[in-house]
Amino acid sequence: MADALFVVLRKVGLFLGEGALERIGTEIVEVASILTNFEHSMKQIQGELSILQAFISQVSAHKDGDKAFDAWLDQVRDVSHEVEDIIDEYAYLTAQAVDTSSFFKRKFHQIKNFASWQKLPIQITQVEARIQRLAEMRNRYGISIVEDDKGSKLQQPNQLRMSDSAYLTDNSETVGNVDEIAILTQWLLEEKQERTIIAILGMGGLGKTTITSSVYKNQKIRRTFDCYAWVTLSQTYQAEELLREIINQLIDQRTSMASGVVTMSRVRLVEAIQSYLQDKKYMIVLDDVWDKDAWLFLNYAFARNNCGSKVLMTTRRKDVSSLAADSYVIELRTLRDAESWELFCKKAFRLSTNNVCPENLTSWAKKIVARCQGLPLAIVTIGSILSYREIEEHAWKFFYNQLSWQLANNPELNWISNVLNLSLNDLPSYLRSCFLYCSLYPEDYKIKRKLISRLWIAEGFVEERGDGTTMEEVAEYYFRELTQRSLLQVTERNACGRPRTFLMHDLVRDVTSIIAKREKFGIGYGDGTTHVAHEARRLSIQRGAKSLHSLASTRLRSFILFDAGVPSSWIYDILSRFRLLRVLCLRFADIEEVPGVVTELYNLRYLDFSHTKLKKIPASFRKLVNLQVLDLRFSGVEELPVEITMLTNLRHLFVFTVHDIQEISLNCLSATKLPGNICYLKNLQALYTISANKKLVSQLGNLTLMRSLAIVEVHQSYAAELWNSLTEMPNLSRLFISACDVNEILDLNTLKPLPNLTFFWLAGKLEGGVLPSIFSENLMQLKLDWSGLRKDPISSFCHMLNLVELCLLGAYAGEQLSFCTRWFPKLKSLQLGDMDHLNWIEIEDGTMMNLHLLELAGLRNLKAVPVGIKYLKTLHQMFLTDMSNEFIERLQGSDNHIVQHIPDIHNFDSSDSQAVHNLIFLPYLAKKFGPGAINYASTKRGSSGS
Repeated sequence: MADALFVVLRKVGLFLGEGALERIGTEIVEVASILTNFEHSMKQIQGELSILQAFISQVSAHKDGDKAFDAWLDQVRDVSHEVEDIIDEYAYLTAQAVDTSSFFKRKFHQIKNFASWQKLPIQITQVEARIQRLAEMRNRYGISIVEDDKGSKLQQPNQLRMSDSAYLTDNSETVGNVDEIAILTQWLLEEKQERTIIAILGMGGLGKTTITSSVYKNQKIRRTFDCYAWVTLSQTYQAEELLREIINQLIDQRTSMASGVVTMSRVRLVEAIQSYLQDKKYMIVLDDVWDKDAWLFLNYAFARNNCGSKVLMTTRRKDVSSLAADSYVIELRTLRDAESWELFCKKAFRLSTNNVCPENLTSWAKKIVARCQGLPLAIVTIGSILSYREIEEHAWKFFYNQLSWQLANNPELNWISNVLNLSLNDLPSYLRSCFLYCSLYPEDYKIKRKLISRLWIAEGFVEERGDGTTMEEVAEYYFRELTQRSLLQVTERNACGRPRTFLMHDLVRDVTSIIAKREKFGIGYGDGTTHVAHEARRLSIQRGAKSLHSLASTRLRSFILFDAGVPSSWIYDILSRFRLLRVLCLRFADIEEVPGVVTELYNLRYLDFSHTKLKKIPASFRKLVNLQVLDLRFSGVEELPVEITMLTNLRHLFVFTVHDIQEISLNCLSATKLPGNICYLKNLQALYTISANKKLVSQLGNLTLMRSLAIVEVHQSYAAELWNSLTEMPNLSRLFISACDVNEILDLNTLKPLPNLTFFWLAGKLEGGVLPSIFSENLMQLKLDWSGLRKDPISSFCHMLNLVELCLLGAYAGEQLSFCTRWFPKLKSLQLGDMDHLNWIEIEDGTMMNLHLLELAGLRNLKAVPVGIKYLKTLHQMFLTDMSNEFIERLQGSDNHIVQHIPDIHNFDSSDSQAVHNLIFLPYLAKKFGPGAINYASTKRGSSGS
């Protein structure tokens, strides 16, 4: 609840810590008297807001649903936004005041902004007065820290109604999860002497309680235990009450009363339960466990007596499920489409024969079920509501079109929003803002982990820990925590197994969007929203941008455009109103030049012009001194101005185009010229893709924070300087090097091993046709193009036990490749192409035991299908391009038995460009560069063919 305060307090702390007033020096003496007390006032405000934040964190858990508290909290949020506006306005005015472009321009800005400077003390005075009134209102309306457990008792009835409903569900109404129930039953009945902890994990509303209830009430299972109990922990459980409830269920309540359970302390209650269970086989269910702390004392209460006892936990959190052994964790998934439909019909058409959906409602019913995305709670609740609605198409159509509104306003759907809100309310402040930000993306949008991490950092949501850990690494920790809380669903992982993209469940996104809008955090326009309130702090335009004629908000911090169909004139006009922006994302926008107002956005941290028609970046970019991310991928920019090197806060610079989408040519990526002294960019962590020159490669060594680097057009004459610079980058993990042409020979023998390198792509001939021993065991992805190797290279890196992707394209001039037993245990993808003399591939039994994808391309001299492919039992896909006719004939005939276990085999000829383009390279580009690469590649291909 206090996330707005959390963000603004971090901003105030940074402002005071940087000595903002000292930076101005004598440049703005005209307003020096105005600013004399500015820093003192901000320190006072910081202290007040810190106390407010502490107070809110203590009372918010007990005040859920308290309208007076919610209204007061809304006032606190407004005050925190006002403070943030003051800080950002100050930063904006300061940047203009110290603009070094010219003396006359500085003076012009100082005179022009004099009135704005004068407003700052007035605004601070108003904020101080509002903070004082907040304290008065808090006292007036009795908003205070709740003593004892009164708050939890107020909270309990609703929680019990939700959990009781799931617990009391008739087993005949349960649909799906047949396998999970069978496994759970098996675990409860197995003859295992030691106490077993079992966890059922999943997001809110998946049916964890329902499934657990079905086995708990099973009489066959109950008869195998001496005693059993079921308790719901919830977020506000009281330890003593929980222990008393367990005792009351285990033994007769009259007996427990007589033994003085009501007055026992926590320790005595634990001892009483332990004593009772000491010689018994028991089954206890802990429903809705939110943290590990609960288990600290329950672990002592539940005796480990080797009687075959079982403890079942249901939880939304992965860290809680880790209390059980891995083999005793069931992670629930959403229902399949057929199961969702069956469950919905059981509820919505319970009065009809066989629960059949009327034909006139089928299309709308299926749309409603699809919106539930297999979430049982939503399906049951919505189906039950619709069961007493009229059987008319227009009524169901209206309900579907108003579903987002219904979630926010219909009391009958409170269960859905309440269950999902529990997860959101459990988030700490530093995570809550990050999660709310995810709701700005369109429905079913696959959000990239790296992209959203950079946006969080730009917005100020991610803390600087200062122990050598980057904010990007902290953001990754945030992401991991959100997934472990079952709030985000990982949809794709990279070669290293780290999450690449994720989705928000539609209903989770709907509920989160409602909260983001209500709290003025942000709005997704075109997502059921028809207007934008002036208080909105963030705006994503998902569709219908042309209909947005008026936008009064000047407080925007993020502007993200997903609607690519708007004219450039609309973009230029609307941007002129948002001078305090921190994030500007115009990906796919129809613009050919940088809008002039952009270089006046002094607070900008994140700027995305990727997939646009931009060809030039103006020198005035030097003003964007706070810029952290500049994304120009798939634009027409081929040279950056020297002023880019003045952006000393830049962390990520992406500027490249893919000329060859098949990546079979040496210069498949564009070379971007970066003049000037790159030494100034000391915060740079990622740089893609720059054209090498002698001066630049020697300067690269100053960029010691570099994690990812792509450099092309490398000459051997200055390769030594490049190798020396690379060794000055201790954290370098991704590296792409391309020679200036196919005849240039690169000598890597003086390149020292790069211990943290996980991805290496080298395009160019190697000295002597020999691969040097520079690769560490940490390498996961290796791509060698046109290397001219004379000796079988496979044995040179067989020691790379962590390698998951290997690509050799024109890299080897020999006739035979050998893959021996126990080599490449983690390899998942193997690509071999354009090796003219290769006529034999030996694959021994026991090698590449996890290979999923095999690509063979342009191996014209390979006549027979490698016999060892039959040993690759995990192989799912095999792509063949430009292989000899004899190879294909044997594959389809006499050698077919070798590949009969592979379910997906595709054979292409490069002349069939449509098939290759659509089925191989577009999916590859989408995976590597994002969905925009598909549009770009299709456009380029269409224009070249016209």
